[in-house]
Amino acid sequence: MIHFDENKLMQLHNADELLNEKYGEEGTESRKAFDEKAQAYYYGNILRDRRKELKMTQKELAEKTGTARSYIARIEKGETDIQLSSFLRIARALRMNFSPVFM
Repeated sequence: MIHFDENKLMQLHNADELLNEKYGEEGTESRKAFDEKAQAYYYGNILRDRRKELKMTQKELAEKTGTARSYIARIEKGETDIQLSSFLRIARALRMNFSPVFM
């Protein structure tokens, strides 16, 4: 049977505690800013992975969507706030279908 050191267990933190400590409690401006950046990074990765899956360059994607290659690069890195219309145009060019989910 495995025995755990109770003192060490008490020192462990969960992800929410660490995020609260570093970026502030949920609902604060600093936490909202972090969450927005994290979401931009997440969707940028989805688009980048799909582009690579299709063996398409950033330049080719930019040409298909009427944007600049540098804009595609910033989106994929999560460095820019992408408009929904731009996101959907890029997703269509990558043959992706997104359906909105309202909570």
